[in-house]
Amino acid sequence: MSHHLLKRSMFLPVPLHVAWDFFSNPRNLEKITPPEMAFRILSGNLPDTIHEGLTIRYSVVPLAGLRMQWVSEITGVRAPGRFTDIQRKGPYAAWQHTHLFAQAPGGTNMEDLVEYRLPLGALGRLAHRWFVKKRLNDIFEYRTAAIRKLFPPAMAAS
Repeated sequence: MSHHLLKRSMFLPVPLHVAWDFFSNPRNLEKITPPEMAFRILSGNLPDTIHEGLTIRYSVVPLAGLRMQWVSEITGVRAPGRFTDIQRKGPYAAWQHTHLFAQAPGGTNMEDLVEYRLPLGALGRLAHRWFVKKRLNDIFEYRTAAIRKLFPPAMAAS
């Protein structure tokens, strides 16, 4: 199985604690997920802030109207600088998304590192080449645009 890495960085014109408060609230994931993915949280009683060991169940429509359940576990929480979510159930053979935050002049630098593997050997490699890689890039492009709307450059870091 091939390992893949998706890496994205962006600057947020808000203080570190504001960025952390937003991204560490599991309910905010819906705000930055493309609407066509029909993202729905299935877990009840979610806390306002993630913590080590938190399991979150949700459903998504990643492709062609196919709804599937995804279960993530939050690991490696070091507030306000980083956390990781690992897929425990979902479409990937492996998925680990590390979120990194660092205070910077006038705001916060944010970095996403997604390490993933597809199932199905050669078929998975073809799927990655034909559409999975593009789909993931499109999802993260949407996410970047949504975050920029939530935290526009005109926002003053305080």
